[in-house]
Amino acid sequence: MLNLDAEVKASVLVEALPYIQDYSGQTVVVKYGGNAMINEDLKDAVIHDIVLLHLVGVRVVVVHGGGPEITDMLQKIGKESRFVNGLRYTDRETMDIVQMILCGKVNKDLVGLLRKAGGRGIGLGGMDGGLFQAKRLTDREGTDYGYVGEICEVDPTAVVDVLEKGYIPVVSTVAQGIDDDTCYNINADTAAAKLAIALRAKKLILLTDVRGLLRDPKDEGTLIHRVKVSEVPALIKEGIISGGMIPKVDCCVEAIRKGVERANIQDGRVKHSILIELLSKVGIGTMFS
Repeated sequence: MLNLDAEVKASVLVEALPYIQDYSGQTVVVKYGGNAMINEDLKDAVIHDIVLLHLVGVRVVVVHGGGPEITDMLQKIGKESRFVNGLRYTDRETMDIVQMILCGKVNKDLVGLLRKAGGRGIGLGGMDGGLFQAKRLTDREGTDYGYVGEICEVDPTAVVDVLEKGYIPVVSTVAQGIDDDTCYNINADTAAAKLAIALRAKKLILLTDVRGLLRDPKDEGTLIHRVKVSEVPALIKEGIISGGMIPKVDCCVEAIRKGVERANIQDGRVKHSILIELLSKVGIGTMFS
């Protein structure tokens, strides 16, 4: 008699087949951050999701942050983390720590985890091959963010070369300054969106610590599953998109308007959320199109 569990697993694989066919050979950019980078079980699930997608022919590009690790290192040297409008204020000493943690420890740790799971990753910093070029971030109020940058140009050649050689690019979000002889700290959501545009990606996935866009932020049952970019201004006016969700949504809107087919804000606290979104009927989070 056939094992029922085996039959269920087989049916799941069959359900995934048309999605694998749809995404095989296509580029998917995953912004990796939040709890999914801290919790070991979630980290393991994300790494295995990425390796599986790579093995079935999806061109996966990982763009990562590393906020908790940066905060930990700053604490070790007796320096307090400071945030301005949700962005880490980055003075010269903090920028040195950011570069060391993002381009060094976090990036190479992820490459090692991919290898352990059977994948082949290559770490790239935003300065490698002129990948991300930026100028100092300024806003209308003239707020000082220190060495926080705004991406002006993306040259994806290095990432494309890594993909063509059959590796998984793992990209840290530090950029070369074009207005000063320095490097800049870049918001990972923004970097992922800009890179997805430059790569003409089919899909952008932003992993975060909420289910997605909620009509009521206090009720996770009010998830909005699909949003057209034309609906975004009204949702902002209604206050449904507010606070820290605004820059994430802006990234998705820019990506869609500049050629990315679909963009997702989804819950990185759910195991295998990447596979659920890409290879199942169910999907997860909020999809912008």
